[in-house]
Formats: sequence, structure tokens, C-alpha cells
Amino acid sequence: MDYTIREIQKQEYPLLDNFLYEAIFIPEGTEPPPKTIITSPELQVYVECFGELKDDKGLVAEFDDKIVGAAWVRIMNDYGHIDDETPSLAISLYKEYRGFGIGTVMMKEILALLKIHGYSQVSLSVQKSNYAAKMYLKVGFEIVWENEEEYIMVNYL
Repeated sequence: MDYTIREIQKQEYPLLDNFLYEAIFIPEGTEPPPKTIITSPELQVYVECFGELKDDKGLVAEFDDKIVGAAWVRIMNDYGHIDDETPSLAISLYKEYRGFGIGTVMMKEILALLKIHGYSQVSLSVQKSNYAAKMYLKVGFEIVWENEEEYIMVNYL
């Protein structure tokens, strides 16, 4: 699969709403929530006014002139919040583009971008049953906290 990873452009910021919805982990046999769930305050912190804060950074994966994935960070009080200096990461791909290694490449690229910009770490939250948790470990994230359902992970850049 021939795809490109590049920085997100301002006119593409609205697409983050779609990728935020795609980032919601839906366990096998569970009914997906309505798309309106992304309007809830606890999810809006990921996308609201994206690009207006100095720590907002993002990449997209493009295949056949279509944006098929996104990885973005911002410092926010979200599920993976560590402190006010550590950006939290969100990443997702449309389902039909998963399993081709695009997410892993996007993850490595966003980690490199953060390092270039002087960040020392990045955090995220992931459900323990989410297959992506293994990918996060493979690219260098470490579990720093957990409860019954989720991990909080940090990658020390």
C-alpha cells in the first residue's frame, strides 16, 4: 500500500472530528455509540479549536488522495493526562486501512516530530482490551498507571 504521512493542514482540522470518532474503542459485540458522542465535553477537548494552541500538532496518512488516518497531540486534561507539560496523543485510522502498518508509521513519525519540537514525553490512554495497546508498547510506550479497564502510557522521547 503506497501512502504518505504528512503534517495536517489547517483546512483539514475539521477531519479530526471523524478520526476522534474512529478512535473510540468498541469492544467486539458492542453496539457503536452514536456519532454525536464526540460532542461531549470529555471528547471535545481532543479537537475543539485545534490549531489554536501552541502545542497542537498533527499528522495525517494519505492514500489515493484521501486522508485515511490521523495522529495528533495537544496538552489537555484528557483521559491520558500526565501533567501540563506533556502532550496527550490521539491516533486513528478508518477501519479499512487498519492492519497495514500505517498506524505504526504514523506513531513513529509523530514521536519524531515531538522530539524535534523539544518535548520530553507524550502520554495516552488505551483500553486494555484494545489491540492498539500492543502497538503502543512496541513503539516504546510504557505503562505508568492502570485501572481495571485502561492503561495510561508514556513514551519518553
